[in-house]
Amino acid sequence: MSKKHVVKLDEEQIAELREIFRTFDRNNDGSLTQLELSSLLRSLGLKPSADQLEVFIQRADTNNNGLVEFSEFVALVAPELLPAKSPYTEEQLRQLFRMFDRDGNGFITAAELAHSMAKLGHALTAEELTGMIREADTDGDGMISFQEFSHAITSAAFDNSWP
Repeated sequence: MSKKHVVKLDEEQIAELREIFRTFDRNNDGSLTQLELSSLLRSLGLKPSADQLEVFIQRADTNNNGLVEFSEFVALVAPELLPAKSPYTEEQLRQLFRMFDRDGNGFITAAELAHSMAKLGHALTAEELTGMIREADTDGDGMISFQEFSHAITSAAFDNSWP
């Protein structure tokens, strides 16, 4: 049996999961029936058989009431969404970030990104540059913070963690 490590989702991920959960919790009782869970999984592109669904519910239903509460749902899907799977350590991400953050102010600007990519032999067009910044810059300030950088790199590393 492998050691279960505690996985922490960020607030944004929790909010997304809560939104998904609420959408499928048809009677708003804070738990999913087998039917509701089945619909939710199908919406994620999964097609569990009745047996797989049964196993899924047994794994999730830690209080054995036959329903899947939100906390149980989070505990079940969190390992699929998390940096536990990130191929990079925090230190590796920090080193990489420092390589791009040329003036060391804690942010990567478009100019720094362009310069570093060119140095790595990947000259970017203005369009590619704008696209990369826009995708990583979640707070819209035109620069990439370490948190945004880590999230972008980690997401790119395992875009599709569902089988």
